[in-house]
Amino acid sequence: MVDSLDIVVIGLTVTSSWGNGHATTYRALLRALSRRGHQVTFLERDKPWYRDHRDMPNPPFCDAILYQNLGQLKREHARAIRRADLVVVGSYVPEGIEVGRWVCSNAAATAFYDIDTPVTLRKLAAGDCEYLAPELIPCYDIYFSFTGGGTLDRLEQVYGSPRARALYCSVDPANYFPEDVEPEYDLGYMGTYSADRQPALHRLLVESAQLWPSGRFVVAGLQYPGSIRWPANVQRIEHLAPSEHRRFYAGQRFTLNVTRADMCEAGYSPSVRLFEAAACGTPTITDSWPGLETIFDPQEEILVSRSTDQTLAFLRDMDEQRRRSIAYKARQRVLCNHTADHRAAEFERHVYNLLGLGRRTVEVGFTESL
Repeated sequence: MVDSLDIVVIGLTVTSSWGNGHATTYRALLRALSRRGHQVTFLERDKPWYRDHRDMPNPPFCDAILYQNLGQLKREHARAIRRADLVVVGSYVPEGIEVGRWVCSNAAATAFYDIDTPVTLRKLAAGDCEYLAPELIPCYDIYFSFTGGGTLDRLEQVYGSPRARALYCSVDPANYFPEDVEPEYDLGYMGTYSADRQPALHRLLVESAQLWPSGRFVVAGLQYPGSIRWPANVQRIEHLAPSEHRRFYAGQRFTLNVTRADMCEAGYSPSVRLFEAAACGTPTITDSWPGLETIFDPQEEILVSRSTDQTLAFLRDMDEQRRRSIAYKARQRVLCNHTADHRAAEFERHVYNLLGLGRRTVEVGFTESL
């Protein structure tokens, strides 16, 4: 039996997955923490962008409370902040610097959860990070980072974090698993438009579609400029709610992962799409970045492409047995290392060490097959 924690999270959003990757990350982790007996309160700024697109207004795994401004947060939730075993402040929280200062002055134990670590470090270097200040980093007892590798050393040695620990995204196998459907597309991609990702998306998917007119392609995501001219064999989907992700992956022979420039440069920054697709039994074609081999075995569990020709070779020349073998091995890797329960156990271990509880968390693991 582990110690039950009272956790307060102040994050960007858990109620809306519209145009962000934060909600699915929080949902998976907090659902797993709830299953393990912890009490979680999630405090979210009520922003119009998310207010109009809430696909989970009342999460069953945490007490989600909306606040209108910093003053209301301080007035109505000071007691919860002081009472909690741990208060977590997330990246991109509105007025995050002021929120962080208040939390660090009032909470017994604190953590910063950075779902955007390479972006955060670039912003800090440029002096324009609106949700974190360099002098705040030593004030947080632990810095949970979406990026591992040498970035953790940088956070400790350059910015003075007492404890920088990798806490990658994850997947809930109860929601992501293979479906027995006939693939509708040869290659698909899901992600909100980002200017720094677009060249790789164009090279690996759009040009592949242009050179293979009989191939079937799909791109799902928000904010793509109307000026983009998609080939006739590329279908566009504006937005997919998390409940639709599993069917989306199941409908592809291969799925594409494209990494943002900051994440590519830092490395050790796996996207949640990698874990979702693998859990659904869909093999992934990805761009290359440092540390990828610590997450999946390249060419055995994931396919690395650096060009249009390489992508087309995977799509057109790979036999079905090989395709299924890659999908199977990737799914096994995820079930053994990258589920939400694994992340919750890692989170527990770090927090118990911080609080001096010294309890050993329950081992987790899965051995399901495709």
